[in-house]
Amino acid sequence: MSNSSLVRYTKISPNKTSPRNHKIDTVSIHCAAGQLTARQLLNLSSFVKYDPKNGSSCNYAIGYDGSIGLGVKEKDRSWCTSSRSNDHRAITIEVASEPKHPYAVTDEAYKALILLLVDICKRNNIKELKWQGDKSLIGQVSKQNMTVHRWFANKNCPGEYLYSRHGQIAKEVNAQLNKKTEFKPYIVKVNIGNLNIRKGPGTNYDKTGKVTGPGRFTIVKESSGKGSNSGWGKLKSGAGWISLDFTKKI
Repeated sequence: MSNSSLVRYTKISPNKTSPRNHKIDTVSIHCAAGQLTARQLLNLSSFVKYDPKNGSSCNYAIGYDGSIGLGVKEKDRSWCTSSRSNDHRAITIEVASEPKHPYAVTDEAYKALILLLVDICKRNNIKELKWQGDKSLIGQVSKQNMTVHRWFANKNCPGEYLYSRHGQIAKEVNAQLNKKTEFKPYIVKVNIGNLNIRKGPGTNYDKTGKVTGPGRFTIVKESSGKGSNSGWGKLKSGAGWISLDFTKKI
């Protein structure tokens, strides 16, 4: 299980359970009262001092400046939402906020939160974030996969500013998850003398010819196809598809 490449500071808290006992399918956003950087958040005494009764931690911390830090690896459960079952299935994120109602966060912190959530969802195969603001749906991730600390303890967390924006947060993250990236053609070098060209991306398609290697060819489309570990590439010439197993990207 990987961690986010967006992290710029790591301070692993001793307050954790390793490993988590549930697949990651939920996110829990918190507010950390005080406009601190990710480094400062993760060095708070409550995070760095081991305390099996009152200790706390989080998977990620986001500073007021948009900095992102790692406090507990994703493979492990943080001690964050006052709920063991929720923490075992959720990625928990502390976001630096103002110290009083409505606990507003900076634009930099908000933007970093969206980026981090998109990254978390992509790596953990969470197709979309769902939010209904309904405590009764805890654990029913097909209907709602965002939870808040106030549902598990007598707390205001994540503050009204972030809580009232959960629907918008889900909308922005989902827009990024559903965004189709434009394929950029690239050049490959064929490593064998004669490579079959086929009508489609797979060995089940008829041969239409051969490319003579070594040579360089432009690929304008990719497909997983059949009969190739590396997939298939469509030639710019329009002649057909070649197996990318026998090529090297330049």
